[in-house]
Amino acid sequence: MSHTPVASSLLKRVFLPGIILQSVLIGGGYATGREIVEYGGKFGAGGWISGLAIFIGFSLMTFLSIEASRYWNVYDYKSLLKKLIGPGWVVFEIVYLLAAVLIIAVMASAAGEILNQTLNLSNWIGVVLIIVIVGFLNYKGEETIAKLETIGSVALFIAYFIFTFTVFTNKGNEIVQIFKGWNTSYLSAEPGTGLLLWTGILYVGYNLGVYPASFFTFKDIHSRKQSGIAAIVSGLMMTIPWFLTYFAIMAFYPDKAILESTVPWLKMLAQFNPALIAVFGVVVGWTLIETATGMIHAFIGRIETEANQKGRPLKKITKAYISLAALIASLLLSQIGIIDLVAKGYSMIAYAMIAVYAVPLIIFAGRFLKSK
Repeated sequence: MSHTPVASSLLKRVFLPGIILQSVLIGGGYATGREIVEYGGKFGAGGWISGLAIFIGFSLMTFLSIEASRYWNVYDYKSLLKKLIGPGWVVFEIVYLLAAVLIIAVMASAAGEILNQTLNLSNWIGVVLIIVIVGFLNYKGEETIAKLETIGSVALFIAYFIFTFTVFTNKGNEIVQIFKGWNTSYLSAEPGTGLLLWTGILYVGYNLGVYPASFFTFKDIHSRKQSGIAAIVSGLMMTIPWFLTYFAIMAFYPDKAILESTVPWLKMLAQFNPALIAVFGVVVGWTLIETATGMIHAFIGRIETEANQKGRPLKKITKAYISLAALIASLLLSQIGIIDLVAKGYSMIAYAMIAVYAVPLIIFAGRFLKSK
């Protein structure tokens, strides 16, 4: 029994940052499979290089975030951003809101596609359904959202292993052949190493918005060695689902029906047990709602904290208006379609996030890495 506190402390230091980062990332980053096609899958056998860049990028950003928090002894996103970019922290908020609206639009569009392809319902039904549920959950509040996030993340991760196991056991030879023949035939020209690495960096960039949710977990990390271990563990936890999906896509490469599908996972699972489609619809639908709900709730929480500090707490009706505005914007944006939203919208958000978070963090690294 005497070792329990030590084990608990080790868990907090080593695994908790990664658990939180992965749970926030997984819905917006992996649920449909569309993101993996755009940021690796379309490159065929060369895509793993993008995956390697993603692992290194997530690990580096986690390490620098932890070390910056330790150096300035601040463990909330606003305080850290004020140290990094001063008044420019407001720009991060604007970029975050734009990212939230964009990701919710992708989630809503995905829900419409899933209901259309599985139940033959109009895309609009799925889009409106997810918007209504997200609005209702934000009205219900933090406790309901927290339960949903926990269950949804665990369910999706289990489902991911089931999906990939099914693909690997049935089409393992096809995956091997892609790498044996270094097949990149989906593209008109073989991608260069520079493009592959930069694609991975952009993927990390558009997902930088997940980091504020993890700052509270850095408080139990007290040395650079612990920061390094936690960062590598986080990088692995954030990247493993990417590689699982990437290798599953390679089983069908260069099939345009998969690579140009709005929800590639749905197409990949269609040829296997129909029960998998049902599981996919339920689990991914749940996760899409979880991600969209969490992003709006987090933004409202940030505004609420600021308002409370100024002695002007937000009224419930004001929170409702903020949710409604974000959801309507997402509803309109969702009509563009998943493929264009992911290919173009995510890239723009990535550049903005890199500018307001990654670049300042790297610039200041020389200062806080000189400390113990």
